Order: sequence, then C-alpha cells, then structure tokens
Amino acid sequence: MQTIEALSHRLSSYLEYSQINLVKRAYFYAEQAHDGQKRRSGEAYITHPLAVADILANMHMDHQSLMAAMLHDVIEDTGISKKAIAKQFGDTVAELVDGVSKLTQIEFESHAEKQAENFQKMALAMANDLRVILVKLADRLHNMRTLGAMPPHKKRRIAKETLEIYAPIAHRLGMNDIRLEFEDRGFYAMHPLRASRLQAALKTARGNRKELVEQIQTAIEKRLEREGLIAIVIGREKHLYSIYEKMRQKKKYFKEIMDVYAFRIIVDSVDTCYRVLGVIHNLYKPVAGEFKDYIAIPKANGYQSLHTVLLGMHGVPIEVQIRTKEMDEMANNGIAAHFLYKNSGDESISHSRARQWVQGLLEMQRRAGDSLEFIENVKIDLFPDEVYVFTPKGRIVELPHGATPIDFAYAVHTDIGHNCVACRINGRLAPLSQPLQSGQKVNIITSQGAQPNPNWLNFAVSGKARSAIRHFLKHQRHHQSVALGKRLLSRSLADVGLKLDQLSEEQEKQLLTATQMKSMEDLLEDIGLGNRVAQAVAKLLQPDADVNPPSGSIYSPLTIDSAEGMMITFARCCRPIPGDPIIGHISSGKGLVVHQDTCRNITELRHKPEKISYVNWAPTVTGEFLVDVRVEVESERGIIATLATRVTEQGGSIEHIKVNERDAHNSVINLCIGVHNRIHLANIMRRVRNLSFVLRINRAKN
Repeated sequence: MQTIEALSHRLSSYLEYSQINLVKRAYFYAEQAHDGQKRRSGEAYITHPLAVADILANMHMDHQSLMAAMLHDVIEDTGISKKAIAKQFGDTVAELVDGVSKLTQIEFESHAEKQAENFQKMALAMANDLRVILVKLADRLHNMRTLGAMPPHKKRRIAKETLEIYAPIAHRLGMNDIRLEFEDRGFYAMHPLRASRLQAALKTARGNRKELVEQIQTAIEKRLEREGLIAIVIGREKHLYSIYEKMRQKKKYFKEIMDVYAFRIIVDSVDTCYRVLGVIHNLYKPVAGEFKDYIAIPKANGYQSLHTVLLGMHGVPIEVQIRTKEMDEMANNGIAAHFLYKNSGDESISHSRARQWVQGLLEMQRRAGDSLEFIENVKIDLFPDEVYVFTPKGRIVELPHGATPIDFAYAVHTDIGHNCVACRINGRLAPLSQPLQSGQKVNIITSQGAQPNPNWLNFAVSGKARSAIRHFLKHQRHHQSVALGKRLLSRSLADVGLKLDQLSEEQEKQLLTATQMKSMEDLLEDIGLGNRVAQAVAKLLQPDADVNPPSGSIYSPLTIDSAEGMMITFARCCRPIPGDPIIGHISSGKGLVVHQDTCRNITELRHKPEKISYVNWAPTVTGEFLVDVRVEVESERGIIATLATRVTEQGGSIEHIKVNERDAHNSVINLCIGVHNRIHLANIMRRVRNLSFVLRINRAKN
C-alpha cells in the first residue's frame, strides 16, 4: 500500500519542498472529504487518488497535476463545490479537477450518450489545459489495475470504453507504455479465455524462439561494434493485444505473426540512426517498400523512429526500429515526456502535435449537432494509421488511412473544402473519391460558388471533413427551410388580409404561444420543412377568416427560380421541367414537392387544399432539370453512341440509360436527360427524331 510519506519522498527528487507541501495539503483535504467512503474492494477510498498521484509522479508531472489527482473525485463524490476547491487551492487546480470530474448530474438517454458527453466535456477541459487528460488517463489506469472487484458486466463495459477511447487517446498522445497496459488489461477483462489461451501460446513460442533471437541480436551487435557504432540492441516482444488484433484483422494464424522477429536499436544521435541503418542494410537484405522514415516525417503523435524490415538467415523477416534515447522516451511516454524534459525550453514535437489535435477536437465540437456525432468523428481521428501527402508548395498534410482529396481539402482549410470542385493528384485529374497514397502531391481546384455535396459523406473519412460537411448541410437546410416557410406563411397571411413583415409583437407572441415555438425563425423553419401547414398558422391570428383564397386570387403563387435547393424537390414520378404547368404539395420533412399539374399521384391530394400549394416558374428560372424520354429504335450497332452524341451536341446531359429489347429488330431505350426547359427538350427530341433508326420518341409519363 502506498502512503503519502512514501510519495513525498519520491517527489523530493524533482519537486521543491513548498510544492510537495501543497500536494500533501491536497491529500489531507481529500482524505477528510472521502472519510468513511470505501472502494468496491473494501479499501478506504483515499487509496485511489493516492495511487493516481503515484502514476503521475512516475511521469514527473508538476505539483498542480498531482494536487488535481488527489482531488479528482471530490466534486463528484462528496458534494464539495468547484468554488470551494478554487478557494482552497487556486483556480488552476479547480479547473483541472472540474475537467477530470465526470458528468453525473445529467440523465442521458443511453450509456453511449453519457459516455459521449463525458468525452465532450473532457475535450473542452483539455483545450484549456492538456494536463487534464494526463490525470484522466492515470485515473483510468488505476481503475483498470483494480478491476478485479467489479461484477463481470461492469468489467466488460469499462474495458470496452478503455479499448475504444482511452487506449487510442493514449496512442494519439504518444504514451505507448500506458496504451499497452490499457490494451492488455482491457483484453483480459473483455475476453478472459482468449487472453489466457494466447498468453500460454506466447510462452511456448518464446521458448522455441530464444536461440534464433539471440543469434540475430549477436550478429547485429558484432557488426555495429566492428563499425565503431555505440548502440543498445533489444529484442522486442509483441504484446498480447496487438497479436490478437493482427490475427483478427489480417486473418492470420498465430504462427504466421510469431514468424516475425523484432528488434529495437537505441543510439546517441540522429546522425547515428542513419549510419546504423546503412550498416544493418549491409548485414541483411532489406525488404523493398518496407522502409519508413518517421524521423524526417514524424507521426501525428510526435513519434519518431526509422523502421525497416530485413530478411535474415533462413529467410526469417526481421523488423528493426532505430531511434535515439530521447525518441525512445518520447515513444514510451509521449506528451508526458514533455514534462520530463520541459526544462529544455522549447515545446516538444508531441506536445505541439497534441495541442493541434485538441484544437481540431474543439473545432469539431462546435460543429457537431450532438455528442454522439462528435464522438463518431473523434473515433475516426483516433485511428493511428496515417497517410502523408504534400500540398503544391511542399507542406506535409497528415490524414487518416483511406482519406480522399475531400479530406485533404478540408485539412488545408474549411473554405477550400466547401468550394472544392475537382483535384489533381501528381498533376493528373482524379476523382474526388479516390483514396490517397503517402507521398502524393495533391492540388485542389476550387470554384467561387461551389458547395459541399451530400454524397461526399459517403467517402470523406476524416472527422474534420465529415463534421464540416454535415455542419454546412444542416446550416443550408435551415436557411432554405426558413426562406420557404417565409414565402408560404406570407402567402397564407395575405389570404386573410395580413402581412408577415407588418405583424405586431403581440401577434408574433400569440403565434409562438399557440405553436409552442421558441422564435419566429423556428416557426418558419417548421413550416418550410412541411411539419406545419401555413394556412393553419395564419388562421391562428384570424380564426373567423375564410382562408381559401378566391379563385384567380390576386396573391401570386410561389415562384421557382432554380433547380438547386434542398427544400424544393421535383417529383420523380412526373419530372416537371420549366414550361410545364405545375402544382406543389407540402410533404413533412421534405418541404415543397413539385409535380406536373396532370400527375396521377397528386389526384387525391387535390381534396386537401391545405396540403396543396400553387407554384409557378419564374421567368428567369436557371439550372438543369431531369426528364425521362422513351425512344423506340430499330436495332443496329452504335445506336447508344450516336444518341449520346446528338443529346450532348444540343447541350443536354445524360444521367442514365436503360435498354429494353422488345424483339430481335426493335429496342426501347429509356433516357434520363438533364435539360433547361421545355424548349430545350423539344430541340433535343427533334434532333433525335431525325436519326434514321429512330421509330418513335416521346416524353415518358409515370
């Protein structure tokens, strides 16, 4: 059992006497606050905060982090407020404690939502002070070490959360030692049988491999000595969980994974790293395409090392990592190593990377609609595989594995993402959905009026891109719903002799109370989305008025001025185009759906005047509208090519083609064409009708 005296003794190696006293004060305060509380294992509760502080002391964390560790459960478990802690120990410590305290006051729909909210709160606190996450990780580590006393279902739940969120965060912050312990303990708690079987197999394999490992190690050491290079060579063990994951993901047998021998070579300087690499490649043949230089291009979490794979004697693959002592510290302790080396003055790579990552988290948080969407985006960004690509000016951009040019565009700047229309990869035009490979040079082509496409969500991978696209689409949908709602309500109010922009505050209040809406904007959005009928809302102000407008009403119907717009959709059954007589109906959640006046699907809706909306084409209507055309032809070779050429010559675009063969001589071709209006369609049909093999052409009805 750890005692406060033993901890103070350890702290004296790197903290000042006055700082150690502050830590002790926090301990005694917490001991009093938790008096009488017991852990599940039966020990006094104070043993937990003490153990968490001990883990942080191993990382040489500062006195404020240690105080926060002592106090981290006080707010949540003892009813002492953040204010009281601030008064006793200062604002910084109170902020740290508050950041680490979990959100327990709010009742959530599900555990997932609660977990997401906790994580969201932690992200905010991390942005203010990165030490929050270190205290949180130490807290979780001690909980994992003492899982034994928990009931099985709780064990599994905590282990799952650790494997899904905390282990990847530790990885993201470069804290390898903590990550490995999280993964192995989590694995044992989630799958005890698999873990113990694998452990036994590993023990057997270790015995059989011992001789070969020693042979390879001796060969490497001797060669380095001969070249006069001082280095430490260590045989590296794969840990349990990574073996399990490799077996699962790559569908490999245990034996195949254990066939790889891994070594780490630790040297004194970066220069020596590259010299050792040369020597090793001389000793054994390197495997092509397996060399990675993370010293020149560090990983996103600040990890630096040279990786290479060699073919040793008897053709066994040997993985080698070459790094300096500092890089090794960095790889094991990550951002915590920053506190070990913080006297060097400059901010370490992993610390600045961690800051960048947290800033990115904040940006996503501001955009995310709810905590579950936020956590989905974060989980994507916690996956460790990276792709490194270059901007046209040679800057390196890190993206998650499988990222596309869309992800790249948003990584450079949100506006570039929003206005992206095409891209060049290594100078050649490429589709926006093409996955990027490391080392490619990507150039994004933008256009001023361009907008994100909802289809991008099908292939955008990074959290930043996905949250930015969703945010834009939500925003756009909101604006368009409000605009449509305004038009619909203005018209309905005009029918009862009122004007929307001349409503008094009293009348607006009356509307909001009756509809239980917070603001006029929300009410207009609700009408625009089709969740409320504009005439019913107008009737709330003039209950006695006859809302059905007289035929030939002087109030103009809605005018449609473009094919673009999320809240006005054109029915697929009859595909109306400018020039067709049209009618609209309000559909819940979709807004206004426009049909041809003669469409059969609208017949029964005609009896519900409140659902029907009179619409007109604006004289200046723009955009491309889809229309179905049916062409009967005599079968001969090259028909499709000729048809396509005729349509495009006239400025039409073919969306899709379907061919039905009626008999050996005749076929029916159904075309879906993009046109501007009826005149444009007539021109295209006339040009197609003149082709020698065309028997009949007409516009398809539902």
